[in-house]
Amino acid sequence: MGEHRETGKRVKPLEILGRYKYVLLVAALGALLLAWPQSRESGEAAVLPEKEDTAAGDLAAVETAMEEILGKISGVGKVDVMLTLQSGTEKVLATDTSLAYSGSVQAPDDYDRSTETVVVSGGGEDGVVVTQERCPQYRGALVVCEGGGSDGVRLQVTQAVAALTGLGTDRIAVVPWQSGAGE
Repeated sequence: MGEHRETGKRVKPLEILGRYKYVLLVAALGALLLAWPQSRESGEAAVLPEKEDTAAGDLAAVETAMEEILGKISGVGKVDVMLTLQSGTEKVLATDTSLAYSGSVQAPDDYDRSTETVVVSGGGEDGVVVTQERCPQYRGALVVCEGGGSDGVRLQVTQAVAALTGLGTDRIAVVPWQSGAGE
């Protein structure tokens, strides 16, 4: 009987490692990833210190960038861009909402809902948690350019501004640069 046990299905520790090597490898890799120091990426919520909105500065930067790129279109020449906003950049903040009922659960007499913005402290500053940032919505665009008298240039500029802003072509005006102005 002693031999039977020796030749029976006795599993050695190295055979277990060989048989389950992929499972153990995946488990070790998962543990390594959990222990890895994490940096904030675009998909995670950002914590920003509370400060003034810079919508006017952002709008001017967009206008300047559009002037640069539109000026590279054949026939446009000198160009000035003015954008108007329907709404500026909007930041959606993390909130903590609580709901309290009075009376029975099936037919409450009254309820009270309270919502508070999540504020975190760190490094001597308080900050809010931004969960989403919405791009500005434009109301209209005015483009004044040297080539604005040409139908082909107006079409190209209108299509470019529509592509960059999401505006319909009915909200984009392309007009010729007044000769002698701004020089």
